[in-house]
Amino acid sequence: MKKLLLIGSVLAGLTACEYNQIQTLESPLILGKATPINLDLEVTKVQVEDYIIDLSRLDSVTSDGPFALNLKDQVLTISGRPKKPLYNLTFWAEGIGESVLLKRTKKTMYSFLYQPVGDEQDVRIKGEFNAWNPNNTVLERKGNSYSGYELLSPGTYQYLFVVDGKEMRDRQNPDSISNGMGGWNSVINIAGPDAEKTPSVKTERYSLNTINLWSSNSVQQVYAYWNNTLLPESHVQLDDQNITITIPAEARLSQRTTIRLWAYNDEGVSNDVLIPLDKGKVLSSADQVNRNDYESMVMYFLMVDRFNNGNEGNDRPLNIPEVHPKADYFGGDLPGVTKKIDDGYFADLGVNTIWLSPITQNPEGAFGKYPEPETSFSAYHGYWPISNVRVDDRFGTEGEFKSLIEKAHNSNMNVLLDYVANHVHEQHPIYQQNPDWATNLYLPDGSLNTERWDDHRLTTWFDTFMPTLDLSRMETVDPMTDSAMFWLTNYGIDGFRHDATKHIPEIFWRTLTRKVKKQIVAETGQPVFQIGETYGSHELIKSYISTGMLDAQFDFNMYDRAVSAFAGAGSLNELSNSLRESLKYYGDHNLMGYITGNQDRPRFISYADGSLKFGEDTKYAGWNRTITLLDTIAYQKLSSLTAYMMSIPGIPCIYYGDEYGSPGGNDPDNRRQMQFDELDKHQLATRERAKKMINIRMNNLALIYGDTEILSSSENHLVISRSYFENQVISVFNTSEDPIEIEIPIGGNLNFYGSMNDGQLIVPAYAFEMITYN
Repeated sequence: MKKLLLIGSVLAGLTACEYNQIQTLESPLILGKATPINLDLEVTKVQVEDYIIDLSRLDSVTSDGPFALNLKDQVLTISGRPKKPLYNLTFWAEGIGESVLLKRTKKTMYSFLYQPVGDEQDVRIKGEFNAWNPNNTVLERKGNSYSGYELLSPGTYQYLFVVDGKEMRDRQNPDSISNGMGGWNSVINIAGPDAEKTPSVKTERYSLNTINLWSSNSVQQVYAYWNNTLLPESHVQLDDQNITITIPAEARLSQRTTIRLWAYNDEGVSNDVLIPLDKGKVLSSADQVNRNDYESMVMYFLMVDRFNNGNEGNDRPLNIPEVHPKADYFGGDLPGVTKKIDDGYFADLGVNTIWLSPITQNPEGAFGKYPEPETSFSAYHGYWPISNVRVDDRFGTEGEFKSLIEKAHNSNMNVLLDYVANHVHEQHPIYQQNPDWATNLYLPDGSLNTERWDDHRLTTWFDTFMPTLDLSRMETVDPMTDSAMFWLTNYGIDGFRHDATKHIPEIFWRTLTRKVKKQIVAETGQPVFQIGETYGSHELIKSYISTGMLDAQFDFNMYDRAVSAFAGAGSLNELSNSLRESLKYYGDHNLMGYITGNQDRPRFISYADGSLKFGEDTKYAGWNRTITLLDTIAYQKLSSLTAYMMSIPGIPCIYYGDEYGSPGGNDPDNRRQMQFDELDKHQLATRERAKKMINIRMNNLALIYGDTEILSSSENHLVISRSYFENQVISVFNTSEDPIEIEIPIGGNLNFYGSMNDGQLIVPAYAFEMITYN
């Protein structure tokens, strides 16, 4: 039934315009923030269950655009060419609508041409636009040349030709760029709207009932939403560059709601604006933020076996000759993590979300091979499940995990569990009893279907003892999604980090998310956060992020650029372009994960000090060299990387040991034992800087909900501003060997390496500063 929300004590004393009531459903159609729908050129297919979990409630669908709408078999077809950049789509139930923003595509057709110089037979392209998979773009022979095209959004794209299996740059394109790994790629730039003419909307001021925003350029139309309700004209006033939003009186009846806003003019679409409300008032203090406000999360990723040993009684290393000690169990466990919660380690560092590596039961024994030194591996990492619902007894018990969750929640911290759905170990009962539920280990041409990450990404096996499940079949999807639900219903965890996301068909993610919303969110009101792992193009990564699938993914493209820039192999100009790309694809208030490192990459600090070279085999280096620290300036560079992740929109994530600068090559050298004691002065200072910048992040709403502006950038400097009404944080980075001077507004507080001289901020070599204004 519809809920008019007419409560006299709440509405008393409101201005006249506030009597234009906002009608809402007692039980919302759409759970969570509705992600905008990006329209294709002419026909767009929308999985309606991505937005509405109970389709029986849906009466009709309308739009303010020139579209034909056809709903059939849970798919909404939107046909027609949009003339404006933005439109609205409304789902109706009981005469009340809930809405989703529609965005016109910016894609254009770009043609590639290859002129043969000999008897070339096969020409393909691999690049950022096709997940670096040459099988996705095969050029056709037409006369004396090969040609093809891609539909590309505005932006910068790196690519290479693959000619008869050999990679090469585009000879007809003089523009190229370092790949950050010792090589070069061709690069193209697809022009987009003129940023100097498009609206850039900023929060300006607020009162009890209104919010005032200002745009850098004139605005033609505004789409503003309270939660998923399109605000009517009575609540949105537009006067050229000034926008005034009247806060719905009904917002005062809920603890947390949001205002979201987009604007456009002839040149293009503005940034998106997000303003949280606390009982109908603009959220004005970081003290009002809670752990369910995901924009405020600061994540800490730990490998359970390598973190802390809290119970030596469950230690069971293999201790066999065929397994190198680096690849054996170290003894870390769940009681060890709980002990560090009790000791206040996480609270002292300032993080509010703990991401645990997989804790499900893994096999005994040794598997896999590495050639030099010759070794097999134990399952210490947890990514080889033989059960998806049992806690590995080497990590702890069901009771110990429940105790960890309870103590984390009592400390106002979330716990995310790393969940593995893509594959199982060959000893898993699901494979033993249903071998046909796995994909084929061999391809039709007889070749082995292992580590075919891109050309066979939905079927490839990670190794011959790890069957990939065929998750395009509901008979496989249902038990695997039910297993994931078990951890939510039995333990009350707060969400998942999903392993190998891009290798799993979308039907799995949609099924799991529907179950999450029906069984947890709708029933208890408790949100569940889901973040995925995908290495690939922006398009591929984004394809898994929506109201009906995942909340976010880790932005590895940004991470790679940041590592290259702060370690000295790339430029901050390129990093600033990566930031623009990420905001364009994922939104200005995205929940993407921004890491300092992870279990699959060499430690940043070992690049920064020169111990590792870009382009070398860092896994081999980790096995065959003793990697320590060669240059203490690398600690400063590591802090710069961490500060950057704390300064941009999204969720920053500290990989265990990065808070003090643990060195290492790639797996398993990047998974050394965590150090809590006996740190030297450089490590202690690095950890203190990490604590300080996390504290700045958590106590400045500008870094949680603020608008983002890149003030300036060059090869060696970058200036980023985040602002939320009167709160502003300006982060300045210098990767050169000389100090830099930057003009910034006066009146801010310096926190790290900067100093002021005659109104100029001076930032030393290889350093950074975060200036806070209130």
